[in-house]
Amino acid sequence: MNPNRLFVGNLSFQTAENDLQDYFSQAGSVTSVNLMLDKMTGRSRGFAFIEFATPEEASKAVEQFHNKEFQGRQLTVNIARPREERPPRWSERSSRNESASPR
Repeated sequence: MNPNRLFVGNLSFQTAENDLQDYFSQAGSVTSVNLMLDKMTGRSRGFAFIEFATPEEASKAVEQFHNKEFQGRQLTVNIARPREERPPRWSERSSRNESASPR
């Protein structure tokens, strides 16, 4: 687990990475902002990951911004957990490939 990396949820779909950079820099030095986008539409998925230079700055941001309003929505801000391993999602393409057995 990276103590410098935050999960930020419940974002407005209109929120841009530079909005987050500007807002979260109040807590310290933001080293990266990664706004998650929908692959099909290119629209925001409503959450992002923000990385700070130090764990202390990240903790300060959690204290300062968790449950605070940003662009009309109440934010969820916490230290990001590692991504959980999940089985691949079913799709028509993968089912066709699985059913085609080699001879």
